[in-house]
Amino acid sequence: MFVEKLKAAFASFNTPQGFLLESLQIVAIAVIIYFMIKIMFANNASVLFWVYLAFTLVMGVCLFMSNYEYAGILMLLFQVFFYLGVVVLFSTEIKRTIWQKRFGRHKHGETGSSFDADAAIEEIVKAIQNMSKNDVGALIILSNGNLPTGVLESGVYLNADISAQLIESIFFPKSALHDGALILKDTRIQAAGCFLPVAQEFNLSKDLGSRHRAGLGLTETVNVTAIIVSEETGIISIAKGGKIIRYVDTNSLRQTLKDFYWQDLIR
Repeated sequence: MFVEKLKAAFASFNTPQGFLLESLQIVAIAVIIYFMIKIMFANNASVLFWVYLAFTLVMGVCLFMSNYEYAGILMLLFQVFFYLGVVVLFSTEIKRTIWQKRFGRHKHGETGSSFDADAAIEEIVKAIQNMSKNDVGALIILSNGNLPTGVLESGVYLNADISAQLIESIFFPKSALHDGALILKDTRIQAAGCFLPVAQEFNLSKDLGSRHRAGLGLTETVNVTAIIVSEETGIISIAKGGKIIRYVDTNSLRQTLKDFYWQDLIR
């Protein structure tokens, strides 16, 4: 029974035309599912992926346990459930991904300037090195556009080119924005002076101040990377996924930025 249904499912592959059409359809569906899964994981919706996977397994069992004439109906229901579910839940993220893929991330329309990721990385590294040497506290968030609206609205919207001088001036101790977080999105300074949720973990080291706890707290709930410079010691730390790495050197800092930007460019 199982073998017969399997043969019937692939009967259209017997002709060259059928093989070509079916292959193109499989590739198209695979590409769509791949990008949908990437959008899910990029927006902290991995649970939804496992729900869809479980649903797919159930669908597979149903297809081979039921009469084959119902297979088309079951497959149609699955496609409607999958595509509509993802589009409804992630319509904003999908539009943002398409826009970024189409127009690229090196050019930014509002200023008409061209500012590549390598230049942005060097400016960020330079600013962090200077602040670390001078014991200037800083909290920089590397965002891929999935921050809660409340975080951005708590600060001042800038949409400025990244430069070491601007970053250092924002965190200058007498600056009105120095206590909040600086948000970087793509190769732009999106906002500054933003307030973040504080980490809920109670066994954190007493050496970690409010900036460390805020950066760590955000990475516990959102898929972002936080770079923290200690005001007391100048130590550079990196937080991601609710974990923090301290005593980060220049090479590790630069590699973290490269990983963020170049993975972001191919998303």
